[in-house]
Amino acid sequence: MTNQRQRTVVATTAEETQMWAERLGRAMDAGDVLALTGGLGSGKTTFCQGLARGLDVPPDRAVASPTFALVNIHPGRVAFAHADLYRLKSEAELEELGLDEAIEQCAAAIEWAERFPRVLPSDHLSLLILTDEGGARTLVFEAHGPRGERLLATLGAAGSVA
Repeated sequence: MTNQRQRTVVATTAEETQMWAERLGRAMDAGDVLALTGGLGSGKTTFCQGLARGLDVPPDRAVASPTFALVNIHPGRVAFAHADLYRLKSEAELEELGLDEAIEQCAAAIEWAERFPRVLPSDHLSLLILTDEGGARTLVFEAHGPRGERLLATLGAAGSVA
């Protein structure tokens, strides 16, 4: 029996990773949250670049890791809030970001979400990115609530599903 709240996809290239992300981005609305986890260099920002394409962020907008800015808001079909919690050291710093407001008004992707899980709404989609020695990425999606389930369903059964 398959878990309806989880889907695992293998992406062999960065382009394939972005294809899955773009597909997800096309389904995202304001208030939808994707929590990304994975090691340094695993492809979280690469995934967010594809997500931005699906949200119709203009191609001239550089979607780079917001490691130093912490949160970048990009215009699109739905505004895209791209956050990175890697450099935050405390809950107090998190409060100063205004991420709660951005999550309400934008489609949001939060890198290093595991560092401060309380920022996540109870209803979200999580993504764990694992890489192998050959560079392939295993994308493990898990839905947490109805919004997360709706987003997970948009990934369908097509493609390279593990």
